[in-house]
This record gives sequence, structure tokens and C-alpha cells, in this order.
Amino acid sequence: MGTHHRTSSRREHAKGFTLVELLVVLAILGLLAAVAVPQVLKHLEGAKVSTAKTSIEGFSSALDLYRVDVGHYPSTAEGLKALVSAPPGGVGWNGPYVKKASHLIDPWGHPFQYKSPGDHGDYDIFSLGPDSAKHDTPTITNW
Repeated sequence: MGTHHRTSSRREHAKGFTLVELLVVLAILGLLAAVAVPQVLKHLEGAKVSTAKTSIEGFSSALDLYRVDVGHYPSTAEGLKALVSAPPGGVGWNGPYVKKASHLIDPWGHPFQYKSPGDHGDYDIFSLGPDSAKHDTPTITNW
């Protein structure tokens, strides 16, 4: 009877993990996260840049359609908003050329910039990218 009691006690005590084992597992998970997270963030940032480039290409096509309909590109003051809703005096406007005003925002939450006439062509479209608060140099452009 005494032997049975000791065996039962050992089985109950042997269940679970020790604190050291749990700390080792947490350390390994922490190391894996430290290696994996920067790689994931790098790919996420690359995806945002690709999205911004694709949006700018789409705006270029929409601006060309706008020009065919209205006879000129929107002014800097009218901006890319002229692709969503007709600007005052927009005779011939046959839009919207861009479905939603929310599409005029870059992946970092800032409006795409537009200038017409541009310094690099008939118009310039650009995004300041992820560091827009730190500098005012265009990161993603149509030129």
C-alpha cells in the first residue's frame, strides 16, 4: 500500500514543465521572432512601394482619359480630385476616372501629390513614401 502511494505521488509531480524548460522555449521563440519579424516588415514595405507605383501608373492612365475628354490636364489647384468629381468649369468631364477619393491616398496614409504643369513632364505625380514626416523629397514618382 505504501508503494502504490509513492508511485501515484511521483506521477502527479511529474506532470507539466519546469520553469527552466518554459524559459528555454520562450528564449527560442524570442530568437525566432527577432530573426523573422524584420524580414516580414521588409516585405510589407516593399509591397506598399509596389502598390504606390501601381496607383501612380493608374493615375497616369486616368489623367490621359481626362485630357481626351476635357482638353487639358487638371490644374495643380484642381489636383487628382478632378479624377473623382468634376471640377468647376469641367466642360466635357466624363468621369469619374478614379472610382473613390480614398484611392487618392498613398499606402502610408498621405495624399498623392500632383503638379501640373510638372517639372518632369506635362504633370508630376508622387508620393513622399514612408518617411514623409522626415523629408519632402519624392520617393515614388511618375518620372
